[in-house]
Parts: sequence; structure tokens; C-alpha cells
Amino acid sequence: MSITMVEPTSDGRVLAPAEAAAGLLGWAERGLLPDAVIRFGIRRLLDARLRAASHGGSEAVQERLSQLIADMAQGPMAVLPEAANAQHYEVPAAFYRLCLGSHLKYSAGLWPEGAGSLDQAEERMLALSCARAGLCDGQDVLELGCGWGSLTLWIARRYPRSRITAVSNSHSQRAYILEQAAARGLGNLEVITCDIATLALSRRFDRVVSVECFEHLRNYQELLRRIAAWLKPDGCLFVHIFTHVQHAYLFATDGDDDWLARHFFTGGMMPSDGLLLHFQDHLRLDRKWRINGRHYARTARAWLDNLGRNQSAAEALLSAGGRHAQARIQLQRWRMFFMACEELWNYHGGEQWLVSHYRFTPRTSVPHVSTAPTADA
Repeated sequence: MSITMVEPTSDGRVLAPAEAAAGLLGWAERGLLPDAVIRFGIRRLLDARLRAASHGGSEAVQERLSQLIADMAQGPMAVLPEAANAQHYEVPAAFYRLCLGSHLKYSAGLWPEGAGSLDQAEERMLALSCARAGLCDGQDVLELGCGWGSLTLWIARRYPRSRITAVSNSHSQRAYILEQAAARGLGNLEVITCDIATLALSRRFDRVVSVECFEHLRNYQELLRRIAAWLKPDGCLFVHIFTHVQHAYLFATDGDDDWLARHFFTGGMMPSDGLLLHFQDHLRLDRKWRINGRHYARTARAWLDNLGRNQSAAEALLSAGGRHAQARIQLQRWRMFFMACEELWNYHGGEQWLVSHYRFTPRTSVPHVSTAPTADA
């Protein structure tokens, strides 16, 4: 199976670029610039991002945040979900096996003192997420945006009497999770392939958990209203997202320097650490935590190192169909993406871009939506 990088057109469709960009960026994409030079450029862009976010002082910053919140409440649930699928979630698991740890956790790991491997970091973050979500055996658990199933499979194995419903917008992720569940003898999970914007469920859950999914969504007001309707009265929602400590911003694709938005995060958003707290009509905050960004930086570095060790296999996978020249560009783009992630979360000692955890509980009883779920046969 081949992997195709995509970029959006003006009408929202995504197309595969045939060649590298022009100028210095194209040199970087063709591997003609040293990593040190690429990293320097990334840090310069981060400096510029923060200058732009702070432009006009505190009054202007607050006005932009208020406008973003208003726009989110009136907008769609997600923008260009098909781009996120093409850029990440329909990429075959074989590629991610070359980069991620053994749990295929495509999100931040936790690297406390003594954590020496990516596998250990994945496991520690999975365990921490379960503890902060208040999971225990025998619960009904809904995971929104389950990825390759790292948390779903972890919960299913460690809480064998629990019933897990995982939701992904990717057919290939569903197939992978079900294959892994069968191989591990896990019969207490189901996977629904569905856009969250159209997801309807006929039952309530003790816990709803979501790891690095909200960054792809926009209308938090409607999203949290629906989640409140899916929770039992004594249930709770646990959210793990990456954030900036102060600024929330969209990943726009209308600028020459928005390389990350064009190739890896079309339609996405960088929430601020406090953004979710503006949407508490139906759920109220019970507890909030911050995790220093260096944990994510170290995770991204481990992905980059793994890709380097498996470069020949990755290039062969990308070259399926005879696209050898394009494969080399794609491989370098993934390297640049992992470098960008490492530099972003390492910025200023990991105190600017973070990982944020939240636990919410229902405010009041919310009328339940009794429509049958959309699922693959």
C-alpha cells in the first residue's frame, strides 16, 4: 500500500503534490539542507507565531480569542475532516509501525525520570490517562477519535468486564483495531467508523475519553452538548489535547509559510490551555492538569529516530507504484514534521506549548439522543 501526502485546494478538496515546493522550502523537502538549518528555520517560525499571537497587546489578544470562541460556537463540528484522514488516519499502519512505539500511540508519551524507551513512555501516559479518567472495571467507555487503538486496546485488556466503544473516522484504523483485538482475544470492544459530526448513539456511558481529537474539531459548544447527552448522570469526560499556554489559533493554509497546515494539519486548531473552559454550559470542569511540552518533544524525537533507523523500509513503502522521487520527498516531509513537533514542544523549556488534561462532569441531566449508531458491518 502506498502513502500519498495531500494538500487542500481552494474548494476544500485534497490533492497530492507531484514535487517539492519552490525556494529554500523545496531544498529542505529534497533533503538538501542540514537538519540544523531546518530546525533553525522552525524556531524562527515559532518566534514569528508568538509575535503575531501577541500583536496589539492584551486587549487585542482578548478580542481575537472572543471572536474565535464566537466563530467556533456558530461553525461546523469539523473543517475538512477528509484532509485529516488523508494526511494521517488513512495512512497504513505499516508506516506507523516504523515510527511509533509498540502500542501505536500517535500522541504524547510521558517520560518521567527513568523512562528509557518510547514503549515505556506510551504505557505511562496510557496509565495516567486511565487514572485521571477514573476508569475501573465494569464500565461502559466511549473513546472519541481512537486512532490506532492504543487506549481502546489498553482499556479492553486491563478492564476485561468493561465495554468499550471506539469511534474513528478511518476505515483502516477500524480494521487494524479489530485485527489486534482478535489476535489478543479481546471481545469487549467495538469500533464505529463515523464522522463525529454525524455520530449518534443509543446508549449512555460511564466514561467518555478523547486523546488528541478535539484539535481537529471546531464547534466545542455542540460537541460538549452531545457528549453530555451520552454520559450517565454520574459519568465524566476525560480530554487529552495539546495546547498553547495562552494563545488559541487556527492552522490556516492561505500563507506561504503555513507548511504544517498544508501538509499535516489542514482544518486543525491549536487550542489554548484555557479554551475548553469557555464551553461549560452542559459539562463543568472537575479537574485540570498540565504536562510540560518536553514530554511531547521527546516523543517526537523518538518517532524521528525510529524513522531514521527504518528509513529503507519506509522509503520502500512510500515507493509503492514506482514513485521513487516522490517517495523521497514524502519521507523527508515526515522527518520535517517530526522535527517541527520536537522543536515546538521544546520551545522555552516546554512551557509554551503543552499537553493539557481535563476531567468534566455533567451539569444537569441532558435529554438523550436515541438514534442508532452509524457503524461498519
